[in-house]
Amino acid sequence: MKKTDFLVTGGYGFIGSSLIRNLLSNDHSVINVDKLTYSSNINSLETLEDEKKYRFYKEDICNEKALFAIFDKYRPLNVIHLAAETHVDRSIDGPENFINSNILGTYNILNASYLFWKSLNDNEREKFKLILVSTDEVYGSLSSDDVPIDENGLYKPNSPYSASKAASDHLGRAWFKTYKLPVIITNTTNNYGPWQFPEKLIPLTINKCLKYEKIPVYGDGSQIRDWIYVEDHVTGILKVIEEGNIGEKYNIGANNEIRNIDVVELICSILDNLKPMKDNLKYNSLINYVDDRPGHDSRYSLDNNKIKNLGWEPKFTWKKGLEKTIKWYIDNSEFLEKDVNKIYSGERLGRIT
Repeated sequence: MKKTDFLVTGGYGFIGSSLIRNLLSNDHSVINVDKLTYSSNINSLETLEDEKKYRFYKEDICNEKALFAIFDKYRPLNVIHLAAETHVDRSIDGPENFINSNILGTYNILNASYLFWKSLNDNEREKFKLILVSTDEVYGSLSSDDVPIDENGLYKPNSPYSASKAASDHLGRAWFKTYKLPVIITNTTNNYGPWQFPEKLIPLTINKCLKYEKIPVYGDGSQIRDWIYVEDHVTGILKVIEEGNIGEKYNIGANNEIRNIDVVELICSILDNLKPMKDNLKYNSLINYVDDRPGHDSRYSLDNNKIKNLGWEPKFTWKKGLEKTIKWYIDNSEFLEKDVNKIYSGERLGRIT
């Protein structure tokens, strides 16, 4: 039976769709398993409807029987597990979905992968890899004078979201250590780029600007995040598959540490040039400081030297990536109009992450 190159979970999500576009452009065969939650967007892969090397299954990763059937039918050579609940505010207001998707879902992926992997011959086992894509938030909050955290850093999650992802990482490590399943874990920083659901900071800010609405900023906006353009993250994942060591972890960051308020200010400044407001007004006049959220981490920062030693480097500078992102949202404003109404209406949501 012919095997599939990649099985991707969460392939209609922001990062997943970028990954699949990359894989198909390089002539790989792909199975996309996605539950199609509020943040999924089928339009992100709409040009692939007639793609012979692409198949989509609307399935929940918590449905183990469906996963077993997909593994059995398509026999993937690599599995990249991206499907997850990711928004911190949502995890505060409703942690149950995060426990189910990020912990139980990951267990099902590990179990299905393990049972499939055991059925392979020795040569096939040597080639099979499972990549668990995780976040820098599992390491917790750093102070301003802490050095960037490397792959040996202690886990100190502070939100239901980051705790659920930490549990997912630990399960992956356990399945490698106990069952020898060829697992690699990657931890990334804040991603940005086209097709991101507009509850996240950058598309939210762009959307508010284009609609001349107040831009909510938590606290004083001094929280620091490391930003990576989504296509750079994708190439990092693929580099780990090609060159990474089984059972290890790799941080995928871009060393772009920026305060949230500076991100918002720069977006406003770029839009002042690309799409000026009327009456000589500036977009930063829309900034509105709001009460901080509970347990808001002050800084994330990843040491990415380990993946750089594999020969990977981010290609997009911060400003180049941001300008490209803003232009995409201006040219695709219907995406914001269509999807912004999906944003959960809870008290804290729709603010910066």
